[in-house]
Amino acid sequence: MTRALHDIRVLDVTQVMAGPFCAMLLCDMGADVIKVESPAGDSSRRMAGARGSDSASFNAVNRGKRGIVVDLKAPGGADVLRRLASHADVFIENYRPGVLGRLGLGYDALRELNPRLVYASISGYGQTGPAAHKGGFDLVAQGVSGLMSVTGEPDRPPVKVGVPLTDLGAGLFAACGILAALHARARTGEGQHVDTSLVDSGVALSVWEATELFSKGVVPGPLGSAHRMSAPYQAVRCADGYITLGAANDRIFRRLAELLGHPEWLRDERFESDSGRVENRTALANLIERVTSQQPRDYWLERLEAHDIPCGPINDYREVMRDPQVRAREMVVETRHPTLGSLSTLGTPIKLSGTPLTPGRPAPLLGQHTDEVLAAAGFGEDEITALRAAEAVR
Repeated sequence: MTRALHDIRVLDVTQVMAGPFCAMLLCDMGADVIKVESPAGDSSRRMAGARGSDSASFNAVNRGKRGIVVDLKAPGGADVLRRLASHADVFIENYRPGVLGRLGLGYDALRELNPRLVYASISGYGQTGPAAHKGGFDLVAQGVSGLMSVTGEPDRPPVKVGVPLTDLGAGLFAACGILAALHARARTGEGQHVDTSLVDSGVALSVWEATELFSKGVVPGPLGSAHRMSAPYQAVRCADGYITLGAANDRIFRRLAELLGHPEWLRDERFESDSGRVENRTALANLIERVTSQQPRDYWLERLEAHDIPCGPINDYREVMRDPQVRAREMVVETRHPTLGSLSTLGTPIKLSGTPLTPGRPAPLLGQHTDEVLAAAGFGEDEITALRAAEAVR
């Protein structure tokens, strides 16, 4: 079956998380993604549990790609990448701004070679602004963008979001920008520069927090599991642990109050409106937990679901990966890796009816497809031999 991006070739000149994740999304959609690594390889190849130059961490964000090794510092290395870029559709990089430009691999230089090229840059702070020169790390970006200031419990030390949200968010935004640029190119014939960053990502995802600041002039703080704009919408305590509860409008709150045996809450002026419930969320949560703490989680989940009140268990990741719904949605897939053996990995959340995605292929070994990619790009045997001798490719 022809896949959505089957005719798109991508040069993935990135490492670790944000850039590889972006390129992997395009690969799942059918693009021919060529992972370009230095002789040392992407540093995620050596993360915990690695076997030689392969790791489950690397496989998690590089599945399905073809892999080549190019030493950009060796004589002829940058020329190899320029030649590959002249025939590519997309070029993704996550170096600090200016680094690739000094090697003749910046957007302006490659646009001259290939005006149709969509060139995507993912950095810590973006290509412009007073902090553009700084490196990018998810933890730092979560702090700079405000995410850590609203995560965790009130009056406790700052906490980062449990997943690398700015890394993954920047990868998602970059992929969105690339797809938009490819669509525009179909009309104009011209590529363009896509520029996003980890900090941009963190700020852009702060939708409710920015709204609270802009509309009320209030600096948002951490609320634990509670929602900023609705209540009760948080984790609540049961006799044997916690569940989530989402009674986020008047209609559902009415059903909740009746189910818990406290219809008088509906006449309490503190809880008569969503605004009132938000303002008095702590008092309301305490009243709810006086009831829910008397019975175990399964008891309440059964009754809440029977009354069509949004709720759910708080699963650990072992429970997540065994969940029948998660399995039915093919969010866990199995693959075979040449050195790591049988691997479980995440599936794709994007389900296309006509051009389905293929997330089950393994990541490449270090330099696995170097000769294959160079030959397809028109490099002759003598050229490849010379480049190997110069250690420009491996």
